[in-house]
Amino acid sequence: MALRVALLCSLLGLLLGQGEKHTAVDDCCKNGQKHANDNNDCASLRLISSSVTCRIAQEQCCVSVLEDNMCSTGINAAKEHGNCDSLLASTCETKTAKMCCDCCLLGKEAQDLNIPCDHNLSVGYQCSLVSRACCVDGASDNQTAALGQSELPNQDGRAGVAVGVDPCKGKCDHVCVGNDSCACMKGYKLKPDGRSCEDINECLLGSSNCRGGERCINTEGSFRCMREVSCGTGYELTENNDCKDIDECETGIHNCGEQFTCQNTQGSFRCAPKNTCGSGFIQDALGSCIDINECVSQSNPCHRGQICVNTVGSYACQRNSVNCGRGYHLNEEGTRCVDIDECKGAEQVCSGHSCINLLGSYRCECETGYNFNSINRLCEDINECRHYPGRLCGHKCDNTPGSYECSCTTGFQLARDGRNCDDVNECESNPCSQECANVYGSYQCYCRRGYQLNDIDAMTCEDIDECALPTGGHICSYRCHNTPGSFHCSCPANGYTLAVNGRSCQDVDECVTGRHTCAENESCFNILGGYRCLSFDCPKNYRRVGQTTPTLERSDTVRCIKSCLPNDIACVLDPTLSMAHTFFSLPTLREFTRSEEIVFLRTTVPAYGSYHLGTYDVKFEILEGNIENAFDIIKRVENGVYVGVVRLVKPLIGPRETVLKLSMRNLTTQGESGQSIINVHVFVSEFWF
Repeated sequence: MALRVALLCSLLGLLLGQGEKHTAVDDCCKNGQKHANDNNDCASLRLISSSVTCRIAQEQCCVSVLEDNMCSTGINAAKEHGNCDSLLASTCETKTAKMCCDCCLLGKEAQDLNIPCDHNLSVGYQCSLVSRACCVDGASDNQTAALGQSELPNQDGRAGVAVGVDPCKGKCDHVCVGNDSCACMKGYKLKPDGRSCEDINECLLGSSNCRGGERCINTEGSFRCMREVSCGTGYELTENNDCKDIDECETGIHNCGEQFTCQNTQGSFRCAPKNTCGSGFIQDALGSCIDINECVSQSNPCHRGQICVNTVGSYACQRNSVNCGRGYHLNEEGTRCVDIDECKGAEQVCSGHSCINLLGSYRCECETGYNFNSINRLCEDINECRHYPGRLCGHKCDNTPGSYECSCTTGFQLARDGRNCDDVNECESNPCSQECANVYGSYQCYCRRGYQLNDIDAMTCEDIDECALPTGGHICSYRCHNTPGSFHCSCPANGYTLAVNGRSCQDVDECVTGRHTCAENESCFNILGGYRCLSFDCPKNYRRVGQTTPTLERSDTVRCIKSCLPNDIACVLDPTLSMAHTFFSLPTLREFTRSEEIVFLRTTVPAYGSYHLGTYDVKFEILEGNIENAFDIIKRVENGVYVGVVRLVKPLIGPRETVLKLSMRNLTTQGESGQSIINVHVFVSEFWF
């Protein structure tokens, strides 16, 4: 909005200077302002002239009024409500009202926080003006100024009615001019209510008299101009906003030395020397007089045949004497030039090489490995390694004064010809702790079986601890013992022996080898890792079937069947028809993934038999000895008959012993016809093998 007003004012100023067109353009602007006030819209503006200038003035004056009204709406909303929530920013016009409302709130907040109203915030030029105006307006509302009995000038510069005699009865903000009319002081304008006064924003209306390069800052009832660009070095800003030269000589801020006087210039100063130098001298920056070398600064100051000799403050011309060239000098008479024999001089010009004198010069006969440099006339070493790369030495070439030397890389030694390199057999010095293999230029250490090469020195062989390897737990059945370069396995001290493969442990059958201590009336039963001496006697009214062997196998069964005496009714009524003992040895299972079937109880009862056949079913049950409920018994059909299967369903950690007392009852149409008791002696070893 401020940019449009500034452009409008510039255009009006240009048009006003044309004389006869002043009234026409002014009428165009008034028409645009009237249309904006009447219709609150510029889109339907009817042009009153075909002139482009009149159209621009008409449109811009209309838009300026609308934007001023919207900005006033925003400022009033900020002052009355203290927020801008009621303003929407959906259109260009409402955005102006919202911006002015927000910026006014900034000014009111600055006044509440006692921040100076001219505090510069980077919120834009127009927003700064609105913020400053609201800040100053708030400050004036909070102050009560005693106006006294004086007259105040109104906006037209005329004297108003004395404050002490107020015919308007106090309804005017500033002054009463009579006839119940109010007026405002200079820098203010009357609001539409005819009583209140509001500040005129001269900067926003473009009515300030700020010059180019100055920025207008609105103040309450007035404005001030601030220079936008500094005056620069050597100038200072005056109260009239002008740039004035600083006299460094008068203020004493120059840096001229004691030998100089200060002379002021526009924007700077210069130092002039106090003393002047005479002829033949020039003054330096420090004021000192320095001799001028006329022989250098002037062209041919002396006549032909003469030479120039500089003196202090002047020069002199002398007759030119005989000048011998390089390699010659005057004879004793000073009449002619004779050759200088450089080879016979005190200085050794060839530095150890042969010297040959020449007229006016000399030449050096250089030794082998050197070249004569005709420019500096010295013998310089020849770098054979650079001149003949790769052709002199087998590996490395090192230049030496007048010659060169060959050397070899690591792992090689210089051959007898002094140029080539032969491989060094490092294995002859036994660098490896075990095996060594020579390779070209180096060597490689190897280890025997059961050892590995050290990762750090790559020469020492270290024993491999096979027992500590990730698979060490499976190398031996029981225990692994590491040895230098190998290992060996061992088994428990009793009951086991090492197998032929040297790793597995085999159970020793003490019953077969005769290592048991069982009595004659006991039977030896081998278990994993040991044996048991077992003795079985049939209870009363039972007799043993078969003979008892000194050694019991896993498949052996000791049976006792019922044998009642005559007239022993209790014996006859006892449902237990037979008793049996069987034996089973188990290891401690390391991995238990599924149930293990250990005992099979076979019957002669046909499966799914008819009732008229008598016995038609069998019932199996564990009566005693099921420790930790590790066993169960199931019934299934094999080959057409019922079979009871005892299973290990949970792992048992040995050593453990238990006697499973099993019941096998036959079922008939009349009920239970009898049962058999089977005692399964289970021995769980301490080990898994």
